[in-house]
Amino acid sequence: RSSAASDVYKRQVIITCAITGSIHTPTMSDALPITPDEIAASAIEAAGAGAAILHLHARDPKDGRPSPDPKLFLEFCPKIKAATNAVINITTGGGHNMTVEQRLEAALALKPEVCSLNMGSLNFGIFPMAERYKNWKHEWEPQYLQSTKEFIFKNTFGDIEYAMRTLGQEHGAKFEFECYDVGHLYTLAHFLERGLIQPPLLVQTIFGILGGIGADPENLVHMKRIADKLFGDQYYWSILAAGRHQMPMITMGALMGSMVRVGLEDSLYIGKGALAKSNAEQVRKIRTVLETLSLDIATPDEARAMLKLKGGNNVGFEAAAAVAAR
Repeated sequence: RSSAASDVYKRQVIITCAITGSIHTPTMSDALPITPDEIAASAIEAAGAGAAILHLHARDPKDGRPSPDPKLFLEFCPKIKAATNAVINITTGGGHNMTVEQRLEAALALKPEVCSLNMGSLNFGIFPMAERYKNWKHEWEPQYLQSTKEFIFKNTFGDIEYAMRTLGQEHGAKFEFECYDVGHLYTLAHFLERGLIQPPLLVQTIFGILGGIGADPENLVHMKRIADKLFGDQYYWSILAAGRHQMPMITMGALMGSMVRVGLEDSLYIGKGALAKSNAEQVRKIRTVLETLSLDIATPDEARAMLKLKGGNNVGFEAAAAVAAR
C-alpha cells in the first residue's frame, strides 16, 4: 500500500493532526491547547478543517504539564467524538519520565480506534529549546526541557509487546507506529513476522527530533526504501517532521505517496518566523498544498476503511466516562 510512482495520485491522503503533545511548553505559544476544553475545541476545529485522525495527549490544566491521567482524557475525548466523526488516536508516548504503565493508562481505559506506539527506546533531546526563552510562565518548564540531556525514552521489546497484546489483541486498537530511525522499521518488521500485529500498518516515519534520524531529503527517501523492502504492500506510509521541517518534508513525502501529519505537537509555526494561530491553520495549509498537487483528502470513514479500524462505535469513551462519573 505504499504507492508506486505510477499511482501516487490515485489515492486518498490521510491527514493526522497532533493537537498538543508533550514536547512544547506553555511559554512557547499561546495557541498551544492546555485545558481539556481548549484541547477539545482545537481538535474539533482541526477535524472541521480536514484532519481525519486526531492524535491526543493530555495536560494538567493548572500549569500545562503533560499528564497521563485518564480522567483528563475523559474530559475531552467524548466531546470530540460527539462533535466530529474523526478517528481518535491516544498517545502511549505520554511525556518525559512517565512509566510505561502511566503512558498506557489512558489508552487502556478509553480503548480508542488508534494508539501511537514508539518502535524503540530513544535519546529524545529537546534541551536546546530551553536556551531560546528567558521568561517562563511556569517553573517546571526549563527543568523539564533541560532534563532531556540525560533522558532516554524507554520502549523495550517487552514494553512494545505488552502494548500490542493489551491494546491491540485485547481491545482491537490499531497503531500509529512511530519510527524515529531505520532500526525502528526493522523492530516493527520483527513484530509483524511474529504475528503480534496485522496489516495494514500505519508507519509514521519521524524526522528532525534530536536523537532520531535527521530531517534530510536523503533520509526520507531511505526510510521509504527500507519500509518498502520490509513491508511491501502491507503498509501505509505517513510522515511527520519537527519544527521548521514540518511542511517541506511532508510535502515531499506526499509527492512520493505518503500520508501526512501536522499539528502543534510537531511544530508551533505556520511559516518562517510566524507562530500558528491554531492546529486548524496547519491542517488548512497542508490541505491546500495537497489539493494543489491534485491529491484527494481522506474522510474519517475512508481512513477507517483504509486502516481496517474497529469503528468509532467500538471505543470505550462512554463506558469509561460513566464509571468515572460514579
